[in-house]
Amino acid sequence: MKQDRILNSLNRRNFLATTGGALAAAVAAPSAHAAEMASRPAADESVKPGPRRKIPIGVFDAAFPNLPLDQMLEKFSAWGVEAVEIGSGGFPGSAHCPVQEMLDDPAKARAWKKKFEDRNIQVATLSCHGNPVHPDPKIAERDAETFRRTVLLAERLGVKVIVGFSGCPGGGPNDTTPNWVTYRWPDDFAKTLDWQWKEKVIPYWKQAAKFAREHGIHKLAFEMHPNFVVYNPMTLLKLRDAVGEEIGANCDLSHLFWQGCNATEVIHMLGKQGAIFHAHMKDTTFYQENVDRYGVLNFAFEPKDLALASETFRAVGYGHSANLWKEVIQAYLDVGYEGILSVENEDPILPGEVGVERALTVLKNVRAEILGA
Repeated sequence: MKQDRILNSLNRRNFLATTGGALAAAVAAPSAHAAEMASRPAADESVKPGPRRKIPIGVFDAAFPNLPLDQMLEKFSAWGVEAVEIGSGGFPGSAHCPVQEMLDDPAKARAWKKKFEDRNIQVATLSCHGNPVHPDPKIAERDAETFRRTVLLAERLGVKVIVGFSGCPGGGPNDTTPNWVTYRWPDDFAKTLDWQWKEKVIPYWKQAAKFAREHGIHKLAFEMHPNFVVYNPMTLLKLRDAVGEEIGANCDLSHLFWQGCNATEVIHMLGKQGAIFHAHMKDTTFYQENVDRYGVLNFAFEPKDLALASETFRAVGYGHSANLWKEVIQAYLDVGYEGILSVENEDPILPGEVGVERALTVLKNVRAEILGA
């Protein structure tokens, strides 16, 4: 019977999520933090106004892998997209970015970039999420080469930010698969963590940051993501301290909500250190009954798995209220954030362009309210 209630609830959420409009955004996916949000003061009471820069709102092209570049740009132009994050290999792929062609022929690189400029769309970042410290040397070298080629392309295009993952090594020199360790006890795991950071992660990124620096790239934005050694603000700062100020955050709050982070606290803490280089705009919703039973390490990515999920990704505004996202954007203004707000859509209920367009609507409305437009 309890399972039936969960499924019925999900069916209702699916219906509401596909009907669109403000009502759907408000009720499609109730957040575990709803009670907390209701008790909080309004955003303009709790956040001191910062500089009124109009942070560009953009889209990560990985949500459109099957759409040709020109068609995607026409769609973005019609939506009023102001900037883009373009995949240059690794997990995002490079469907809209012929990396080697542009490295081989500067004229092709200029022509490619002009397609964006003609539509007043900034190419803000290149993304090459991968695992360059993978214990399989073939995978590690493949992803390291993707990173190097991305640096060279960013230099050619005048792009200042490269987005990716920190990677995750094995648990020791003889492992063949990555080993994500977050807890230092029993002692074997403390030894594993120390070995990973000392022998693999720090040496690789010192060399990679040096290569980037030599080619005029000073902002490597790491997505704080589970299954990689940089998965929260503390591990990000650990790598930054060890490697240098080229290391910063791709502040994707969807991965931090379920870890219990306070979004605006994270932005203020990292931002005051100049450590936020990029910002993915993606939400997370919690199904409290399952959180109560199973905890937060119970993520779902497919609609068929949502009945027993504790949380899943959602488009902006479908996990947390517009007030929360207003506070988030204000926090970015407060710390003088210089990047873009890049919509990444991995919503299993609002897939593809549907989720992207709805997230853009929320972000544009919230930004306009802050700026008084």
